[in-house]
Amino acid sequence: MSNTDENKLPHGEPEIDELTNDRYLGGHEYDGIRELDNKLPAWWLYLFYITIIFALVYLVGYHLAEWWPLQDDEYNNELAAAAVVEKKAPVEAFDFESMAPMVAEADLAAGKETYDKICVTCHGKAGEGLVGPNFTDMYWIHGDSTNNKISIKEMYNVVINGVIEKGMISYKDQLSPVQIQQVLSFIITLQGTNPPNAKAPQGRKYDTFG
Repeated sequence: MSNTDENKLPHGEPEIDELTNDRYLGGHEYDGIRELDNKLPAWWLYLFYITIIFALVYLVGYHLAEWWPLQDDEYNNELAAAAVVEKKAPVEAFDFESMAPMVAEADLAAGKETYDKICVTCHGKAGEGLVGPNFTDMYWIHGDSTNNKISIKEMYNVVINGVIEKGMISYKDQLSPVQIQQVLSFIITLQGTNPPNAKAPQGRKYDTFG
């Protein structure tokens, strides 16, 4: 008697498992373990068919008909578009040698906006100092010790170079020179404001700011 015959009832019908009502597969028995003819769920089959259709559309659309650009082409297109925008964008005039604190209300308002986005995390909303130093007293860590002065130029160099050992990153790639000048001009206006909960002095005392 063949394995197929062994899995059939005497009247020729396939043997059915009483627990699952699935029929046994002939010739699929190992160490007393018999395999049932389980049917895949309909949702699984439909999902499988969808993946086949998706793969075919992807193959045709990206590699044969070229309906959509490949990743490298998208990257090159973005670079070309950025180059056009950069070429059309006006170049901000900036003269470091003659840089001085800005006093126009629009510039100070723009500087405060930048400060609120970037600086408050370390220096506090009112410049009182948190992780970073206090901006409102006369004690500063970086400055012109020869002339006993804190100038906007020294402050500018700190911003573009960063102070890695103190946890401050460089912002030269995040802010334009004019934005840096604006935010530093706003910070200078915080001198002597004496906010509550001001951090203890750090660095040396300077007499002149600006």
